[in-house]
Amino acid sequence: MHPSSITPRHVTIGDAASFVGTTPQIIRHYQQIGLLAEPVQNSDDPRLYGYKEIIRLLWIRAMADAGVAPDDICDACADFDRDVAGIGSRMALLSDVVTDRFEGLPDGSLRREDLDTLLVTERIFGPLGAAVQATRFLAVATHPGLREESDRVDDAEGALDDTIAVDDPRVAQVAAERQAFERMLHAVIEESGLGQSDEALFDSWDASHPVSADDVENEAGQHFMSAFEAVGMMPYDFSPARLRCMDLAVELEAQESSTS
Repeated sequence: MHPSSITPRHVTIGDAASFVGTTPQIIRHYQQIGLLAEPVQNSDDPRLYGYKEIIRLLWIRAMADAGVAPDDICDACADFDRDVAGIGSRMALLSDVVTDRFEGLPDGSLRREDLDTLLVTERIFGPLGAAVQATRFLAVATHPGLREESDRVDDAEGALDDTIAVDDPRVAQVAAERQAFERMLHAVIEESGLGQSDEALFDSWDASHPVSADDVENEAGQHFMSAFEAVGMMPYDFSPARLRCMDLAVELEAQESSTS
């Protein structure tokens, strides 16, 4: 999942709770017991939560849903803070259909940020969406040249901070570099057979999760948070220049696709 221009930089406690699937009261409880730091706020502004706070809340909720005891959640969060929690302990909190994609992958192939991204995707698009996105991380992890280029483009995007105007030539340049990398990544996924694995994953998911008439009837009249709504609640501290770069990269890909 890629952020877009509809994503905010910070959200209120209500939107944070809605996105994570909890309540403002529970979030305040986490703050009171030290699981979550109090957000910075001005005297006239509400409490606002950013990317790091939402990621932490998602991991806390994942541990709670997995039946981890409150004291153990506190210990795990402390390990996260000291950066001593292994990748495996985080991966175990993702759905099996996601983690199965990485079976046999050497230790150190995935990064903490990769799992954070998968956790967000699983929250928005469900386990199947995260399992498909895992293909991206699998390709990058098993192709050193892709990892190097991915890091370079990520750093270039990160340099588009609030000091860079949206019409600065560097914005268009980095957008072109992002679009070129995505093309390269797609080619590797297809050539390596990972694309076919995705198709098999869809077939397997459909077979094991059939939709019945009762399912459709039970959902009628109920409101579920749509992916569009969820994306609008997930904060990313991206500058206008960086968001413009992302939009340009999408436009470039659409133009190239229409001419090919």
